[in-house]
Amino acid sequence: MKEKSETQEARRRFLKQGAALLGASAFPAIVPSSVFGANDRITTGLIGLGGPAQLGAAGTELLAACDVRDDKLERYKNNKKIAIYRDFRDLLAREDIDAVLIGTPDHWHAIIAIEAAKAGKDIYCEKPLSLTIKEGRAIVNAAERYGVVFQTGSQQRSEYGGKFRFACEMVRNGRIGEIQSINVNVGKPSGVCNVPAEPQPEGVDWDMWLGPAPWRPYSSRVLKNWRPYRDYSGGQMTDWGAHHFDIVQWALDKDESGPVEIIPPDGKDVERLTYIYDNGVKVYHGGGGGGGVVFFGTEGKIAVDRQHLETSPEKLRTIPIGPEEVHLYESPGHKQNWVDCMRTRARPICHAEIGCRSVTVCHLGNIAYWLGRPLRWDPVSERFLDDEEANRWVDRPKRSPWRVG
Repeated sequence: MKEKSETQEARRRFLKQGAALLGASAFPAIVPSSVFGANDRITTGLIGLGGPAQLGAAGTELLAACDVRDDKLERYKNNKKIAIYRDFRDLLAREDIDAVLIGTPDHWHAIIAIEAAKAGKDIYCEKPLSLTIKEGRAIVNAAERYGVVFQTGSQQRSEYGGKFRFACEMVRNGRIGEIQSINVNVGKPSGVCNVPAEPQPEGVDWDMWLGPAPWRPYSSRVLKNWRPYRDYSGGQMTDWGAHHFDIVQWALDKDESGPVEIIPPDGKDVERLTYIYDNGVKVYHGGGGGGGVVFFGTEGKIAVDRQHLETSPEKLRTIPIGPEEVHLYESPGHKQNWVDCMRTRARPICHAEIGCRSVTVCHLGNIAYWLGRPLRWDPVSERFLDDEEANRWVDRPKRSPWRVG
């Protein structure tokens, strides 16, 4: 055990010193095997046990779990190998933990991710990456500054038999001609929380659950499903949108950019929320055609969701991507890809910048819905053009003492 502990400490020292001296962009692509040891395992901690952020990847060992609810921690209470915590800061303070998986409600993602990066932990954060646009950018900045390996949990890039990757490769290689429009079939934006107050039960640290969100009385409805409420999430626009708009970004080669106009439905000329990219492609929120994401080109159509991949002409599905065509990042599985990248210090398939840009598309749609008017967006400065009211939605106030940064 002593030899393993010394090997882990040597690895952490190497990674932290390398990131500090070279910066994230200059960090070596391959970590010497002597840093890890032949049988060394990556030690992990879970922060937030309400979502799917569990790790089943090879070469890892779970040491700690953290949640504000006793019922969520119950499964680990009799496991002597796994320590349990109620405060994420106590887990992050452990020097023997290499990486964390964040599965909290959305309004906690940015604060925990940034503190984890400061602590030198590699990070897997469930989607949607952030509650606001500015929070997403702050996460990217922290991941780059501290040289951590960051994977956003938009796993459609890695899973489901490669359907989404193949669909994006077909789009990139012009298999359906020039892309004219795209339908993204996800649900509604979030709204104001006006559910009734309830007595707070034992075993729930409600104040900590709220964290940076505005204070409100306890509600079992909110605790069970926070996604419909604006203070904690962006509704289905950010929940499923963080999956499907992410595929749009990948297919359009816009992983470092985004739309430039967002037009909400007006009951007259505009029937569906419409995004317009600088190449003229229009992306519609909702609409027919089947599938989670439907691409319409001048020479055909591609519809893809987790169960199906359909093309028109039908034979497109049977034609492999040629050696001279565009091939996109292929991973062995979303969490395994993260673990593999922790060993090589390479960028995962859905690193922080990608997670930030994809959730920004979702946030832009929500803001357009909430304000009820067309918006123009600059994806370089990440600001709305000539609309200060819209720019106030780029971030939100945080309840003291919590802050991002």
